[in-house]
Amino acid sequence: MQSYNKVQLLGNLTRDVELRYTPKGLAIAKFGLALNRSWRTDGGEQKEEVTFVDVDCFGKQAENVGQYLRKGSRVHIEGRLKLDQWDDKQTGQKRSKLGVVVESMIFLDPQPHTGDAAAPRPAPRAAAPPAAEPPTENDDVPF
Repeated sequence: MQSYNKVQLLGNLTRDVELRYTPKGLAIAKFGLALNRSWRTDGGEQKEEVTFVDVDCFGKQAENVGQYLRKGSRVHIEGRLKLDQWDDKQTGQKRSKLGVVVESMIFLDPQPHTGDAAAPRPAPRAAAPPAAEPPTENDDVPF
C-alpha cells in the first residue's frame, strides 16, 4: 500500500531563523512555528491551545527564509513529517522528535517599510520552489 506524508501549517515563527551551511555548501534553516487553535466549549467558554513545531528548510529556500523571516513572521508551509531519532549523550536513552521538512512556503507578512525609498528591499518570491533533499548522512550536518 502506498503511503502519503503531507502537512500544511499556517503560523508564526517562535524564534529567529538559525541558518547554517554544511561543509559541502548546502544551506539549512531551522526555526520553530507556533500554531494557534481557538474554540468555544459547549458552555460558551473560550479556549485556546498552541502547538509548537520544529521546521527544517534546505537549499536556496533556506537562504530566502534566513534573509526575510524573523521571530513573529507569519508563514504558510507545505511539507512532510520527519521523525528524528538519537541517543541522549547524558542518559544514553533513545530520544525522538517529530518535525516538518518544508517543500514549499508562502511568506504572509507584508514587506516592512524601511524608510529608504532609494534602496527598496527586494520582495521574496511568494512561493519558493521545492527544497533540495537534506543530506542523508548526519556527519554532513554541522549541528
